[in-house]
Amino acid sequence: MNKLLNIRTLGELKKTDYKSRSVKEELRANLIKQLQHGEGGFEGIIGFEDTVIPDLQTAILSRHNILLLGLRGQAKTRIARLLVNLLDEYMPYIEGSELYDDPLAPISWFGHNEIITKGDDTPIGWIHRSERYTEKLATPDVTVADLIGDVDPIKAATLKLTYSDERVIHFGLIPRAHRGIFVINELPDLQARIQVSLFNILQERDIQIRGFKLRLPLDIQFVFTANPEDYTNRGSIVTPLKDRIESQILTHYPRTIDVSRKITQQEASLTPEQRSTIEVDDLVKDLVEQIAFEARNSEFIDKKSGVSARLTISAFENLVSNAERRMLINGEKNTFVRISDFLGVIPAITGKIELVYEGELEGPGKVANILIGKAIKTLLLQFFPDPEKTKKAKAPNPYAEIINWFGDGNNLAVIDELPLHEYKKALNAVSGLKSLVKKLHPRLTENQELLMMEFVLHGLSEFSQLNKGFLDNGFAFSDMFNSLFNLQPDDDDLDIDDDRY
Repeated sequence: MNKLLNIRTLGELKKTDYKSRSVKEELRANLIKQLQHGEGGFEGIIGFEDTVIPDLQTAILSRHNILLLGLRGQAKTRIARLLVNLLDEYMPYIEGSELYDDPLAPISWFGHNEIITKGDDTPIGWIHRSERYTEKLATPDVTVADLIGDVDPIKAATLKLTYSDERVIHFGLIPRAHRGIFVINELPDLQARIQVSLFNILQERDIQIRGFKLRLPLDIQFVFTANPEDYTNRGSIVTPLKDRIESQILTHYPRTIDVSRKITQQEASLTPEQRSTIEVDDLVKDLVEQIAFEARNSEFIDKKSGVSARLTISAFENLVSNAERRMLINGEKNTFVRISDFLGVIPAITGKIELVYEGELEGPGKVANILIGKAIKTLLLQFFPDPEKTKKAKAPNPYAEIINWFGDGNNLAVIDELPLHEYKKALNAVSGLKSLVKKLHPRLTENQELLMMEFVLHGLSEFSQLNKGFLDNGFAFSDMFNSLFNLQPDDDDLDIDDDRY
């Protein structure tokens, strides 16, 4: 290929073994090479190895136009952009052609004229595959002129051409994507009349611009993305257009915590300073992912809208930044993420969920706290005995000493900005808490031990063994029954009724 880049004329190109082929044939041939060498071809796409990627590869081998259908945050656009890697690294074209005409098979007036007038001396240029990708977000204001083209009166006047001359046409995005990949994101948002303008391009490969009907054999790999919600809430894909898109591939959210965590860790944008000074335990990482899983099953959240993977990415970034803020305020050189830092992820959650009527009644902030609570409750059972079962079992209750400590009238406040030595002192004051963690998890570091101790308190409150009150900058733990008896009529801010979780 490096030798080919030195070729600058049509005559030189003809002397090589270069052969014209369609972009779909190009994608197919390069995919075959990848599959034969055991290469994935879609780096950075996690969780689709056994579902979406095989369907996508099948569609490419079939030389199909593709519709990626799935809820928001399911990597549809990223998949489309990675298709560029299946193109040849460089492609020759007639220099100066706005449609990047193939030197051996030109389609435009300019391309034909160059070869007629210059013959084998026609200048050749080379374009990198990264420049052969065009993406358009479908919005209601998109016009046929944007996508297909329009008559340019200024060009007609400047060149002294009649409106019957092809050269007066200003081509839109699709013709300019000739010999490349063209992606339309959120296809249902495109007005129906604009979708209709795509019919002939997909099937007959001719374009109609006002009075012109041009037989331009455009060579384009089309990829469309759509959200199923759009079919009912904002628009729809007109049936004849959908019929012309040969392969429809369904995407999905991560199906396991492990896969979801890999995606978050890959996509989260942390600074080198954050990575080196802030410790993030696996428990915390799993809690972030569990919040999204709880959200996707929550009765407060619109399931048709979905819960984007961006929720966990933003939440994780906020979580680390919240710990960093505390570290900076207290003048500490390093720190670790605590459960109390999850107060900082609430802004990342509220902006990523669509609430149904019941959720609107609760309010986005309260729903976010509910989701965090449910995530803690779910994961507690992976590390500690079920508090409900131990209460009924004949064996000694492992949580009895902790619960009794609060029952004796003791309270504990875990404030967001608490320095490490005060945080440690507060948790160690709870009788039986440290011994429980040491007994069940004896090989933890000191930071992990403190994290688990706080985790137990939050978990017990989710199982209604302790009361957890929400402060402006942290949490307050107290005895469940004393809190019930002492509750005043205006104490609406205290979350006593944990059944709502």
